[in-house]
Amino acid sequence: MIKNRHISSIASGVALGTAGLLMMGTLSGCEKKQEAQNKFLVIEQQANGKYKVIEEMPTEGPTRAIIREKDADGHVTERFMNESEMKALADQEYKKVQDGTSETLQSNGESGGMGLAGTILAVAAGSLLGNMIGNSLMNNKNFARNASSANRSAYSRSAASKSRKSSSSRKSFFGGSSRSSSSRSSGGFFGG
Repeated sequence: MIKNRHISSIASGVALGTAGLLMMGTLSGCEKKQEAQNKFLVIEQQANGKYKVIEEMPTEGPTRAIIREKDADGHVTERFMNESEMKALADQEYKKVQDGTSETLQSNGESGGMGLAGTILAVAAGSLLGNMIGNSLMNNKNFARNASSANRSAYSRSAASKSRKSSSSRKSFFGGSSRSSSSRSSGGFFGG
């Protein structure tokens, strides 16, 4: 009888452990889904006809953009682009990435901007097409360079500077800032 209770409590523990693992997996899946944050963008046509992002803000709603374009007389017009329109352009440009013809992969696209589809893909691939696609694109050096140059927004610049600051000021195990091997302190074992 005691053996049955012991086996029963082990089985209950296994069931609870499995349920806990499933819950953790579900919760971490939700967190990963939120990593590709939706964005509100203002994209402006440059004098050369190419586009750059001039404003970028995280948003609770769907990803969307205002497109500012100049006509032949220099008058600026604005139009709204919803998420489905942006997704269609990003998908179209991603197909060009796959066959190697996308301007986002070219080394010369970094200075003067890119076409509208390339700009949208460069700054919002994760939120429009998913994190896996966004991450795989950012592993391409030309794409990453073009993505950063296509985005002139203050939000993008501040996010980049925060990541640089956090990676440059690492803490050692004992709480002090880590130093290069040439400038070690002579204060003893604990970095005194």
